Amino acid sequence: MSVSGTPDVVVLDYGSGNVHSAVKALEAAGANVELTGNRKRALEADGLLVPGVGAFAAVIDALRSSHGDEVIDRRLAGGRPVLGICVGMQVLFERGVEHGVETEGLGEWPGTVDLLQADVVPHMGWNTVQAPETSRLFAGLHDERFYFVHSYAAQDWTLEVTGPFPKPHVTWAEHGSPFIAAVENGPLSATQFHPEKSGSAGIQLLRNWIGTL
Repeated sequence: MSVSGTPDVVVLDYGSGNVHSAVKALEAAGANVELTGNRKRALEADGLLVPGVGAFAAVIDALRSSHGDEVIDRRLAGGRPVLGICVGMQVLFERGVEHGVETEGLGEWPGTVDLLQADVVPHMGWNTVQAPETSRLFAGLHDERFYFVHSYAAQDWTLEVTGPFPKPHVTWAEHGSPFIAAVENGPLSATQFHPEKSGSAGIQLLRNWIGTL
């Protein structure tokens, strides 16, 4: 937490695109934001945002070559919040399949990211989502639309949670068939859509996430 009491958020700079719009959106949502690839800063910040644009394999390679995967793993092991966006969400699953090539993901969640089952891809534009009523990310946003740009997504949720651990909140959207639009799972959250391109609804979602830090 900064000296002003404003949460510190690092946007992880590992070579992915779209980082500056994410920085501006987080600032608009009320965070003190730093764009950096510095591991120490990324580990110490109140929140870490992991952007991602492009191919699954390219993003995972860039994360691993910059040790971003280790930063994410260490933060989650310590219960420190992480938010993935777009391909930054996709790489959290076990694997991605693009053009017949399978790439190992970070494995935080079981499942495969593959081509959307739709007549038109990419899925580009505004779409509604179906969020659980108890979602913290979507508090006050259950009738809003969000901006998507993607051809691939996770389309099944198979994580079984038992015992005292809270059940993850999984939000769905539909383009041809249902796909996962967002997940809230303890300190790890992610959205397939781009909150930084989703106007006031996206800013409010980021504000909701910042409020959990």
